[in-house]
Amino acid sequence: MVDKIKVGQIGVGHPHAGGKMQAFRKSADYEVVGVVEPDPQLRKYAESTGIYQGLPFLTEEQLLNIDGLQAVAVETEVPDLLNTAETCIRAGKHIHLDKPAGLSLPHFKRILDQAAQKHLLLQMGYMYRYNPGVVLLRDLLQKGWLGEPFEVHTVISKKMDSASRTKLEPQPGGMMFELGCHVIDLVVQILGRPENVTAFSQHASQIDDQLQDNMLAVFQYPRALATVKSSCNEVDGFNRRHILVCGSEGTYHLQPFARPTAKLTLEKAKGKYRKGSQEISFDGYTRYQDDVADMARIIRREKDMDFSYQHDLDVQETVLKSASLPIT
Repeated sequence: MVDKIKVGQIGVGHPHAGGKMQAFRKSADYEVVGVVEPDPQLRKYAESTGIYQGLPFLTEEQLLNIDGLQAVAVETEVPDLLNTAETCIRAGKHIHLDKPAGLSLPHFKRILDQAAQKHLLLQMGYMYRYNPGVVLLRDLLQKGWLGEPFEVHTVISKKMDSASRTKLEPQPGGMMFELGCHVIDLVVQILGRPENVTAFSQHASQIDDQLQDNMLAVFQYPRALATVKSSCNEVDGFNRRHILVCGSEGTYHLQPFARPTAKLTLEKAKGKYRKGSQEISFDGYTRYQDDVADMARIIRREKDMDFSYQHDLDVQETVLKSASLPIT
């Protein structure tokens, strides 16, 4: 029997922290050995939920010194992500780092360089990488069945109430930084680092705050264009979250991400897919499940990383540019 991977979590303040913990606890690959949360209010909240029930709450030093600890999920609030990630990498741990990768591109690059030198995994928490519809899209592109992609459109929006907006408002970069990063990761997977990024942002809501809540970025490539749209004003925005990829030999449209259904249109039949349009459904998808499974295979050296350190750096640079934030 293969030994379980000892994993801990630092931080419960990230919006995805609970979901990640549930995924690790449900996985047969992991033994969750502890949680770190120095903020008393956040810790009290975490202890009141069943997600963390029975787990010891430790100091950061205690967790990182647990014998045999191999991996840490970094799930702090965004301002603390990079400092925590760097501490874990320096301690020789593989990490899952939730998004977005902080506000300092040079700091993130330093962490990636340290991870590369130590041969450690830094898995980013972009939530659509392992979506089955996205996995199929990558396969179609790798096989060349869509031809040369020349056009990509993505939308990731939702509706936020005043209280949620107030909590997010102090964070720079608006909705593009907060949400758009998930789909920017996909665009960079498909087309690579853009030659130029043009960002548009505005406050469109009648709610009296300063949140940049209606944002668009246009990416230019030598032979392709891409758009990324993100808002927190859209009614039922989750159902319109999508990606559309147009290639010289076919088009692929995935919508919505949460219950993935795709429409594939091909100029010629390819493999099991016929010429023309067809609907493709994906059953049994549970978010984060495949992320933690892939992480286990990489830690055990059963496979190489699918997403390179350079890819993650290119994504973060593009996220910052798309949110009109500095990259120096």
